[in-house]
Amino acid sequence: MANTAQARKRARQAQKHRAHNASRRSLLRTRIRQVLKAIQAGDQGAARMAYAQAVPIIDKMVKTDLVHRNKADRHKARLNARIKGMATA
Repeated sequence: MANTAQARKRARQAQKHRAHNASRRSLLRTRIRQVLKAIQAGDQGAARMAYAQAVPIIDKMVKTDLVHRNKADRHKARLNARIKGMATA
């Protein structure tokens, strides 16, 4: 347990930050899931729109250090490749 006033404050802040980060991480996963759902449905137009909505969210999470830049780039590349693959399939 925190003994000093500073440690108590940091514990409160950590709790707030943890809740905020969990909410943002959930939004990130939701956006990615929406793209995957559109891809599964075979609707390329919807998949493109969902991807266009997901990319700014993914980039914003990188800027706030919620996810690493490489992980975000990997997600974007794989989603985009699957959307492009729909045209040929």
